[in-house]
Amino acid sequence: MSTLAVTSLKNEASASNNIVLNTDGTVTLSGSISGAVNFSDAVTFGSTSTFSGVVTAEAGAVAAIDTLTDGATITPDLASGCNFAVTLGGNRTLANPSNITAGQSGSIFIVQDGTGSRTLSWGSYWDFPGGTAPTLTTTSGAVDRVDYVVRSTTSIHTVFTANYS
Repeated sequence: MSTLAVTSLKNEASASNNIVLNTDGTVTLSGSISGAVNFSDAVTFGSTSTFSGVVTAEAGAVAAIDTLTDGATITPDLASGCNFAVTLGGNRTLANPSNITAGQSGSIFIVQDGTGSRTLSWGSYWDFPGGTAPTLTTTSGAVDRVDYVVRSTTSIHTVFTANYS
């Protein structure tokens, strides 16, 4: 049995605002809802969800690790995810990402293939401490990580950590 308890709801008098309890027990919210909305179970939001104010996750929040396609030029799409992994099959370039918005953040796991000794060049938006791009660990199977925060649409601040085991 599904139960939906609504303790407070403000509808902003728009025909486009809807709350629907679906037959599969899920709830569909569309339009604009203001005030506090509390969920006691897992909630999945669609591809475009906008929140204003503070969003609090009390029991943890998870962002999937998306696999980037290996190729001569690798271009992350920041609209499709924030955490990425790629296994390098040759010397590559990590291009400037598409769909950049200031405030986005995440991690990129860079894995050497079975051959190792792969190098990575960086697009011009990737900014590293001291202005110098890092040197990857070249051991076969090595994993390095780049954490990033998008400062502007042309500047991504990064921190590099090498040789995870």
